[in-house]
Amino acid sequence: MVKYQTQSTKRDGKQRRFKSLKTERIYPYEYLTPRALRAGIREYIDEYNTELPHQTHNYMTPAEVYFERKVA
Repeated sequence: MVKYQTQSTKRDGKQRRFKSLKTERIYPYEYLTPRALRAGIREYIDEYNTELPHQTHNYMTPAEVYFERKVA
């Protein structure tokens, strides 16, 4: 069964990820420069994509799902 996402569910997912980024990576740290802030965001995104399994992806990371589809 294919599960379709509406625009509002996609937006909710983006809002949740952005809220997680802010609460886990931006607010707890005091970045002194824009460059340091960008590096912190980049680290969070890399961790999110490669280390955190997601329930919607059957507990695989987004990177595992992406590369599995490319190979198949």
